[in-house]
Amino acid sequence: MPGDVIASIASLRARLDEVRGSGATVGFVPTLGALHAGHAKLIATARDECQSTTVSIFVNPLQFDREDDLRRYPRTLDADREFCRALGVDVIFAPSVEDIYPAPPACTVDVGHLADHLCGPFRPGHFQSIATIVTKLLGIVQPHRAYFGEKDFQQLTIVRRLVADLNIRTAIVAVPTVREADGLALSSRNRHLGPAERPLATALYRALHEADRLIRSGMTDVNQIKAAATVQIPVNPLLRLEYLDIVGPDDLQPVARVDGPVRVAGALWVGATRLIDNVESMRTT
Repeated sequence: MPGDVIASIASLRARLDEVRGSGATVGFVPTLGALHAGHAKLIATARDECQSTTVSIFVNPLQFDREDDLRRYPRTLDADREFCRALGVDVIFAPSVEDIYPAPPACTVDVGHLADHLCGPFRPGHFQSIATIVTKLLGIVQPHRAYFGEKDFQQLTIVRRLVADLNIRTAIVAVPTVREADGLALSSRNRHLGPAERPLATALYRALHEADRLIRSGMTDVNQIKAAATVQIPVNPLLRLEYLDIVGPDDLQPVARVDGPVRVAGALWVGATRLIDNVESMRTT
């Protein structure tokens, strides 16, 4: 029945074999759970474009570089199940760690230079773990289309590349970032922000927005753009800018001058919560 929760890989494969056998297009939304309106946009897009939608809920331990971050990550399976059912999700795949990793993986996916910048240096091994779990999930679900949010742009770029390089027959669909009214990108981590921290969390988006404004106005020198953008982040003991960079949208390598489309991306610590965000930009003058 719609909204079924399936835990085993074998049962999921059997169910989706029947779906594909009927000629239906399978859409897939991989998540870590703690679902919010950003996930709802992914699910709604999949529902609009596919005859059957599967959502996975799996907190992948390999992609957490800090034990306390893994421990703090919200696990809300009951609420997530109701969330998915309300949105018309056909299948919810909620495996255990033992289902996905019956033994520590000896073979993983190397993402090369795509992890050299942005979040990569601050989270060693993170994107290798993401590429590995995404490859496993795509192999298990075998969807026609899989949906990823642009908020995690480095992840999205890596997934696009691994699908191309490994000849995986799944179309990767990018879905624009969903934001609060004040610009804060929706994230499961936002629920960790305390009352004094939430108003400060918009500083990253303001900095990215300023960089975008300067680029569109014709400024090309990246150092000048970054210096002007970071002024938008106030001096406050609760805030620590981890990085703000301007990179090429396909290779994720830093650029010295803006002479084509770029991504402006950053990571900001707000208290004990790490937030990431990015915007697309290009000169218009």
